[in-house]
Amino acid sequence: LRLPLSLKAAVEKFSKEDGTSINQFVVMAVAEKVSAINTAAFFEERRAVADREAFRRILNREGGEPPRPGDEMDK
Repeated sequence: LRLPLSLKAAVEKFSKEDGTSINQFVVMAVAEKVSAINTAAFFEERRAVADREAFRRILNREGGEPPRPGDEMDK
């Protein structure tokens, strides 16, 4: 893996502060990025098939509980 010198220096600094090897730090950084991309793709797929009318019906249905403290919608 080739990194620009400034990026390599930052990785060395942060891996030392984290108490891990440079390799382990890079592996974890790549794993976090892959997870973020997969999560974004998951929610994009879910959004594509969402039924907005059903969502609105559920939100506007009668009964249920009032919002709990802190859950109120801004006006």
